[in-house]
Amino acid sequence: MKLHQPAAELYIPDKRPLPAALARVTDLCIAAHQDDIEIMAYAPIVQCYGSADRWFAGAVVTDGGGSPRSGIYADYTNEDMMLTRAQEQKQAAGIGRYAAQFLLAWPSGQVKQPDNQALIGELKDLILACAPEVVYTHNLADKHDTHVAVALNVIRALRLIPPAQRPKRVVSMEVWRGLDWLCDGDKAVFDTGAHPNLAAALLGVYDSQIAGGKRYDLATIGRRLANATFFASHDVDETDSAAFGLDITELMERDLDPVEFINWHIHKFRDEVNERIGKLM
Repeated sequence: MKLHQPAAELYIPDKRPLPAALARVTDLCIAAHQDDIEIMAYAPIVQCYGSADRWFAGAVVTDGGGSPRSGIYADYTNEDMMLTRAQEQKQAAGIGRYAAQFLLAWPSGQVKQPDNQALIGELKDLILACAPEVVYTHNLADKHDTHVAVALNVIRALRLIPPAQRPKRVVSMEVWRGLDWLCDGDKAVFDTGAHPNLAAALLGVYDSQIAGGKRYDLATIGRRLANATFFASHDVDETDSAAFGLDITELMERDLDPVEFINWHIHKFRDEVNERIGKLM
């Protein structure tokens, strides 16, 4: 497959030849930025880790040039930061034993253009090349514009793929807004409790973000712990760490308006809140 951006690259940690490396992929996460994959998709990463028949692959869409920086990174240029963040992402791919790591290196502004056919086509070709069973991406209620833009472009790309070649499932995950607000019946709950040392290592790779002023490592682990504890008020916890997702397979299979789709879930949450208050008034 052809990668459009000059700085784009495909990194295969175990150096397996390209066709064989991609042919083994079962779980694919398409994310906006370096570290988004490790924040939102730890459950499939750890499920595939050490498995003989499941392999994880990641794709980062943007080039990472606009991230905040301080401390030793305060004087880094955008070009310096792009190289650093790409290297961090490749380190994470090695630690997590990914089948492959795509770095598509698109400027964020171009990702947010709604009719970027080159990007949509690239995502379609990437998904076809990996042929995953499950695709993970950002959720439509995320509060980061680039995250939402990536999710919409993933949906557009999936709709271009013939039905017989599509993944079986598409799940949107939490990064810049949790999904604990979803009604419990709509939550896709992922156990993230296995190998806590691996979870910490994957997040700790991103020194440019952590030392640069954002403790994503602590915040991500904290959210997973809170998800597990506060998920069910009257039941004993089944795990001590969990991530929430929203299944969006329907958006791939049907020509639904993404705005109407996410608003249906928002209104369902509103109705649940209103019903609970009403019966106690």
